[in-house]
Amino acid sequence: MGDDRVFRPLWATVAAWLVGALAVGGSLLVGLGSDAPGSSSSANRWSFVVFAALAALLLWRMGGVHARPSADGLVVRNILRTRRLAWPEIVAVRLTVDDPWVVLDLADGTTWPVMAVQRADGERGMREATRLARLVRSRGEAAEQL
Repeated sequence: MGDDRVFRPLWATVAAWLVGALAVGGSLLVGLGSDAPGSSSSANRWSFVVFAALAALLLWRMGGVHARPSADGLVVRNILRTRRLAWPEIVAVRLTVDDPWVVLDLADGTTWPVMAVQRADGERGMREATRLARLVRSRGEAAEQL
């Protein structure tokens, strides 16, 4: 029923993986490979390993941002939270000039960000916002779009 391709940001994903590789690789290289005075303490080495693990976790979440449409609704995975929305819950899809990503207006009066569709992706981001609006219009009860 329609276009159920997963929504994913382009440049945010690329940036997350590149920065992740540099942060984790650099931390491990410096933390485990350094021969500088004082660097041989296990606490110092472990601090670099812990930093690398936390950086990897954060950047993995950033790189995994997506919105997955299905017949039942939309599952939105942002950096910190994932939320399942039924199509009728979504009343509008907005991407204004001040918004970095799509914002959904919900039937309960709240909003929910969709970081998977970003203005930073330029024309591709606008096409994806339009595609999401079409999905909401065809599957939900949305009155206003973009």
